[in-house]
Amino acid sequence: MADCLFCAVAAGETPAATVLADDDFVAFLDHRPVFKGHTLLVPRRHVVTLPDLPGELRDGFLGHAQRLAAAVVAGLGAQGSFVAVNNTVSQSVAHLHLHVVPRTKGDGLRGFFWPRTRYASDDEQEEYAGRLRAALAEG
Repeated sequence: MADCLFCAVAAGETPAATVLADDDFVAFLDHRPVFKGHTLLVPRRHVVTLPDLPGELRDGFLGHAQRLAAAVVAGLGAQGSFVAVNNTVSQSVAHLHLHVVPRTKGDGLRGFFWPRTRYASDDEQEEYAGRLRAALAEG
């Protein structure tokens, strides 16, 4: 879709700190992360909500979500993760995206209030992406 930010990221037209990519999906760091390492998983095909996801993409989507949830632990030292999908309400981009947010006990995240942070630099963002790519390669 021509005016979709995530389609542009998936097509390589908009830069992003990519941590995973295959023929059907791309995962990249959120530019306004809840915590550093917060990753978004999107299908390359323009799909708006989870109910719209074609059946042939379901297993790959969930499989990558599992791998990313493990990667934030192995690669970033998180104790766990928060994994979420918004459908229409609170969906900032109308393209299906799954959030994988690294979590540690006492990190301050409460309920569905998601304070946002920023990376200090592009280099710091790329360092987090590299750590996740390395964890994905090992796992």
